Amino acid sequence: MSCPYCGHRQEDDGLRLTCPRGHGPALLRADYAEAKFTPRADDPGLFRYRSWLPVTRTLAGVGRSVVFRSHGLARRVGLRNLWIAFNGYWPERHATLETCTFKELEAHTVLARMPRQSPVLVVASAGNTAAAFAVASSHYRVPCLLVVPESGLTRLRLRAPLHHGVRLVVLDGADYSDAISLADAVADHPGFRLEGGVRNVGRRDGLGTVMYAAAEAMDELPEYYFQAVGSAAGGIAVHEAARRLLDSGAFPGSPLPRLMLSQNASFAPIHTAWRSGRREQPRPGGDDERRAIMTAFADELTNRFPPYAVHAGVHDVLTESRGDVLIADEPSARAARRLVAETEEIDIEPAAAVAAASLVAAARDGRVSENSRVLLNLTGGGRARLARDHTLFQAEPTLRIGPSKSRASAVAAVRALFPVREHYAHEAPVVA
Repeated sequence: MSCPYCGHRQEDDGLRLTCPRGHGPALLRADYAEAKFTPRADDPGLFRYRSWLPVTRTLAGVGRSVVFRSHGLARRVGLRNLWIAFNGYWPERHATLETCTFKELEAHTVLARMPRQSPVLVVASAGNTAAAFAVASSHYRVPCLLVVPESGLTRLRLRAPLHHGVRLVVLDGADYSDAISLADAVADHPGFRLEGGVRNVGRRDGLGTVMYAAAEAMDELPEYYFQAVGSAAGGIAVHEAARRLLDSGAFPGSPLPRLMLSQNASFAPIHTAWRSGRREQPRPGGDDERRAIMTAFADELTNRFPPYAVHAGVHDVLTESRGDVLIADEPSARAARRLVAETEEIDIEPAAAVAAASLVAAARDGRVSENSRVLLNLTGGGRARLARDHTLFQAEPTLRIGPSKSRASAVAAVRALFPVREHYAHEAPVVA
């Protein structure tokens, strides 16, 4: 792997998140021996793109993004060349992500990157990422600590109970940023390792497979890429994937897709930073900001600390792609959700509705012309369909922590959930 800031290269140990040299924060990138885009014909899932994933092993039966040309939604919004990347559960489209969001792409890649002997993986989540890591960690038998606010429990209805090595901690009266704070504190102790979010090359390269699936389906790159974002790990990931495709010579003369990232109108730190014209991100606010987070339509997008100013982060990929950041209010998002259900006949998640609303507005305002090649990433969908087709189990918290508990006592209670061991061996056999 290499550092885009200083050029330092090092072998990947499966856990590293930062460059060891003493400079400002930068997002490490994986380097691959395979120079050409070579999907594996024998694998229909995520690991079809194994040659461009930082993994040491794979697991059979993992789904991937399904990309198709839209007709119904395209007609309604007035776009002739609209493509949809669907990430969720939709049997008729062969979409099989069992937790119904593209977080599964990152979870399986992160775990397949880790060494077989590893610390407890610590994951903070608003809900969707926790569900993905719950399923993937149970499959791989990787010890994992999931920290979520109480509102995230609704997304943890799964097709099978959790493996005993996966522990779920729920924070009452908290938001996503509180979960991040507690996870960081626990991961400072021996025997635990922070998953790392956007800093983890496994997470980003797993999410980047959305662009690989699009390249296969479209046989070209999109001119515009629409996605709703919280941390914008997905936006950064598809940008890096598009660069890798162009560097491989797969699409000579094609420009980088323009990133059109979307946020809730009520809470949009990336939009605010981008519109300011400065690289620095405004500091998070106080009670007003917390109220905005609690009332946001898509609470999975409410990351207060996105990697905006870091080298190769949000500011840089928006600048390089000539992109933009849009916002959608709740009525617009709800209308877009209904529109997708009517035209494509599938339910979508709130974040996907925010992205769809931004696309509708951009097409209506002429920001995107009717002949442009557009890729809309519906980052989650099919949850209602999954509930009709399968019996689901509500994941029960291993521990609940109330707002009155001190940080020190909360950390102590969480640490007590796992035996005192530096590393754990992953139990399940996997496909090499």
